[in-house]
Amino acid sequence: MRLLPREEKFFHYFLGQARLISEAAVLLVEGARDGMARAAEQISKIERDGDEIIHEVFQKLNTTFITPLDPEDIHELATALDDVLDGIEEVSHKLVAYKIKPVPMAALQICEIIESCAKSLTLAFEALSQEKSLLEHCIEINRLEDHADQVSRAAVAALFDQEKDAIQLMKLKEIYDLLEMTTDSCEDVADVLQNVVVKNS
Repeated sequence: MRLLPREEKFFHYFLGQARLISEAAVLLVEGARDGMARAAEQISKIERDGDEIIHEVFQKLNTTFITPLDPEDIHELATALDDVLDGIEEVSHKLVAYKIKPVPMAALQICEIIESCAKSLTLAFEALSQEKSLLEHCIEINRLEDHADQVSRAAVAALFDQEKDAIQLMKLKEIYDLLEMTTDSCEDVADVLQNVVVKNS
């Protein structure tokens, strides 16, 4: 019997958070296609559920002697996952507040990339909890983030060339910035996971 057993529940928390991110990302795409108001409300509820998970992670981290991963890595993973969900919620609410209808094709495309990133995050955390290789999922997230950057840069360049309404330009530029920050946060999670693999190999 271990006197100081390792607390394995962190894997359960992270996988739960990744699945919430996937749910929110699906709603983000649906809202971008069909109308964001209802989707934004549902995303807010998911974000609150995610906050509860992150709170439990930090609480457990402060009371666990032996963790399955480096405590610093657990903290970084929790923070990065929280940033992804916060980003999805922020995008959804800005689209509603700014009355962006229809959502520009490039913005919808980045929403779809975020959905793909979320699926890969879930697969990565499933692999982590089962001690399987997760690098292929991290590499895919990095590829998706690069693609999102390319789409965003092209969209912003076109925006400054074509949009004559200065207020609309500022609104859309902020949306693209938030979308890019969200894909960056997905990549942050993947980077921490890759570091975890290296540390524990």
